[in-house]
Amino acid sequence: MLIGIDVGGTCTDAVLLDGGAVRATAKVETQDDLLISLGDALDKLLRGIPSHRIKRVVFSTTIVTNLIVEKKYDPVGVIIMPGPGRTFSELREQDNVFSLKGAVDYRGREITALQNAEIEQALQWLENKGYNKVAVVGKFSTRNNSHEKKITDYITKHHPDWQVEMGHRAGGKLNFPRRVANTVLSCATRDKYRYFANAVRDALARRDIQAPVFILKADGGTLPLTTSEEVPVETIFSGPAASTLGVQALTPPGETSLVVDIGGTTTDLALILSGTPLLASKGVKIGNQFTQVRALAVHSVPLGGDSVVERVGKDFVIYSERVGQAYCLGGPLPTPTDALRVMGISEIGDQARAHEAMHNLGLPLGLSAREVAQNIIDIVVQNIVNAIERMFLQWEQEPAYRVWEVLQKQRFRPRNVVGVGGGAAGFVPQIAAKLDCLPILPPFAPVANAIGAAVSKPTISVNLIADTERQSFVVEEEGYQGKLTGKLDEISAVELAKSWIIQRAEKMNLLEYTDKIEIINQDVFNMVRGWHTTGKLYHISAQTPRGILSHIDSEGVLKNE
Repeated sequence: MLIGIDVGGTCTDAVLLDGGAVRATAKVETQDDLLISLGDALDKLLRGIPSHRIKRVVFSTTIVTNLIVEKKYDPVGVIIMPGPGRTFSELREQDNVFSLKGAVDYRGREITALQNAEIEQALQWLENKGYNKVAVVGKFSTRNNSHEKKITDYITKHHPDWQVEMGHRAGGKLNFPRRVANTVLSCATRDKYRYFANAVRDALARRDIQAPVFILKADGGTLPLTTSEEVPVETIFSGPAASTLGVQALTPPGETSLVVDIGGTTTDLALILSGTPLLASKGVKIGNQFTQVRALAVHSVPLGGDSVVERVGKDFVIYSERVGQAYCLGGPLPTPTDALRVMGISEIGDQARAHEAMHNLGLPLGLSAREVAQNIIDIVVQNIVNAIERMFLQWEQEPAYRVWEVLQKQRFRPRNVVGVGGGAAGFVPQIAAKLDCLPILPPFAPVANAIGAAVSKPTISVNLIADTERQSFVVEEEGYQGKLTGKLDEISAVELAKSWIIQRAEKMNLLEYTDKIEIINQDVFNMVRGWHTTGKLYHISAQTPRGILSHIDSEGVLKNE
């Protein structure tokens, strides 16, 4: 049996898959005490089911996504070592950034030593600013992390209670600004993510569930729970990835669909092209800043069923912030969920309280409760449609989308709008109508995220950099720096990367998924001195494929891929 659980800002959804069928589902309110929410969901799933029958548990969560979208993350001081060359003025000019002169080059050789006086100055700056969370990032630190480690050791010695995050651990690829973004976000969200991970462990332990536990990543693959704590930033779009995989599992193979997942806090948008979720070529984008997080081409709109509605003058305004449940469910303020209840589109909550919320909003304007409710629904629908149109402009620039259009032999947009999540039934038909598309509400739509988590395949990735002149290599994800033995060419470099995939898989108990390993990037650079080639620099990126384990038909039966 497989369990999938999606921990959202509003609801925690869960599903139990048994021998090819959906055995049970659960939807509970996400409490401040996550242990209660997780326990309630598990108890509803496991009635009469012995714990030893559970073979795998996968969680997805919007905790990190919501923290970032709502900007509720902790302030982080940043120490950077950008080195010579590009000035990175966009980083240096930020008021939370302190720049040091230490530097290593692209091969990992120290070209400017760190000065103790400068490190002391940086520490004093952090103290004066009041930071107790610090991101330490050097350009090319993935090739030589000694500078980051030295600064971290110095800070930890003087302030052992501070949280320090190093760039080579938070982002394993080259691209200095993106690695800075990864490191800052990991540092800002680590405490709250650790609370989530501990709640997961505690809830499972209390029910004697000893099955392997995984977290869904932004790219649709999974990580073991313990590994995810090292890189919480990888879960930024875990929730949207879950809804995308859920739609992939709940729709026929080969379908092309726009995914609209309407939750209580956010609305997540994604695209499935001929049965395959579109992957973002540049990684996750937060505001105007790209990160190194490999992700599906998803977008979270800070608008959901529990978004706060207020009257401002003669207009109604829907804010991105969620302050609690809908008014009809005992919450403090009117929300779109109340509007749906008044219009008879939803049966959630108390009808009288929903009517009261809409009546109070419309009274100063002489509008009835139904007029206010329809107005609010129209605003939500139009805002989501506008976000979809903006996203299509971005999606159409993705290389994979362009290749897909070439194969279609025409410019083409999906005709299916597949709605999932708690608010799907209320809003998706109207969204589809405005887009001139066909609305689809698949079976188990309210718990599609949990289904997506349950059927996701584990993925393991490795970025290997090998320098034949120095006879050394680095495995970025492991923070490992070692020596080469013997000669290395392109073929043996690929085999070395694959061997590290096997090693990582063995450590994660995922060897069964290594029968196929993809090479997603393969570069080689000649190093020349005095007109002679003195060595080669290899960069190999390898991973096991993403995807789903199976499809689920309209009867809830699993169909293996």
